Amino acid sequence: MSSHSRTDRPYDIVLFGATSFAGALTAEYLAARAPEGLRWAIAGRSAEKLERLRRRLPDGTEAGVLRADMSDPSSLRDLVERARVVATTVGPYVAYGEELVAACADTGTDYLDLCGEPEFVDLMYVRHDARARETGARLVHAAGFDSIPHDLGVYFTVQQLPEGVPLSVEGFVTAEGAFSGGTFASALNQFARQREMAAAARDRRRHEPRLVGRRAAAPAGAPRFAKEVGAWALPLPTIDPQIVRRSAAALDRYGPDFRYRHYAAVRHLPVAVGGVVALGALVAAAQLAPARRWLSDRVKPGDGPSPQKRAKSWFSVRFVGEGGGRRVYTEVSGGDPGYGETAKMLAESALCLAFDDLPKTAGQVTTAVAMGETLIDRLRAAGIRFRVAAAR
Repeated sequence: MSSHSRTDRPYDIVLFGATSFAGALTAEYLAARAPEGLRWAIAGRSAEKLERLRRRLPDGTEAGVLRADMSDPSSLRDLVERARVVATTVGPYVAYGEELVAACADTGTDYLDLCGEPEFVDLMYVRHDARARETGARLVHAAGFDSIPHDLGVYFTVQQLPEGVPLSVEGFVTAEGAFSGGTFASALNQFARQREMAAAARDRRRHEPRLVGRRAAAPAGAPRFAKEVGAWALPLPTIDPQIVRRSAAALDRYGPDFRYRHYAAVRHLPVAVGGVVALGALVAAAQLAPARRWLSDRVKPGDGPSPQKRAKSWFSVRFVGEGGGRRVYTEVSGGDPGYGETAKMLAESALCLAFDDLPKTAGQVTTAVAMGETLIDRLRAAGIRFRVAAAR
């Protein structure tokens, strides 16, 4: 159960940024799958857009409407004081997210986002983790495709391996999907902030306690052909390995010496080479303000793939785990990774924090640490697959 009883605050869950592309999908999911008696609200800066969204929800949906603006800290404070759990889709988070995190940490309100921005997560740890520990707030970042399939996939894989021995896990991501304007804007923003991102990581390392008697690492791998999955493995420079490493550092079940490597799996070498070149060009272009503005104009925030495109989208993350003389192959898979399944992951995470019996945690925590097996069970029931493919 959340640290607040149901009588403390009027809403169990408040969805902030509900009129964004991902936010609207999350609202629709909550409306369709909400347990009886859920007290929830949609929130954002435009009351008119919120009312339009509420009218689109199924008949009989009882969702409140709350107006709040990231530029108005008092409105955010009022928002979080009325909620047990706040889930937000408003990004880029490094530009718009801190006031909400600060308000949640200060009031003991549980917080969720879809952030894949390492700089923001590191800054929020340094600035707000200590206060959240004092108030009991759980600050959970990356509660969508970044990084639930990877974080919980490794957690699931580790459960299949022996305890108390060194463990290594490799993850191989394949996906077919499209991105929204908001996601593209966040990515461009991060590509343009390499120095700031490195500085935030260094500052976090100065504040973060060191592991004693154990090791947890997520080194970058080298490009190679991975016979285990029959594809070219390209190191993925995403937040996911960092999230996995933090889960491993926090949980003894990952063993005394844990290592994780994270890859994109590409079957054909020309496609792999083309992807590397394209990513390098995008990162280079993002360093120049005119090029960044031109790229941002190609896909506007609020735009996103059509229902037909999302219906054809899918993802699969295959894991190879080893330790104690055992090797196991596991997989996490589902539908549209960026939006349909991300909305599902965010909504189920919010429901999990609000209603489920979970380990007592506080401060900045990962999905594996905060929710672990309980969230896996929820996601399985919602159609995301966690399976053991083979073991020996």
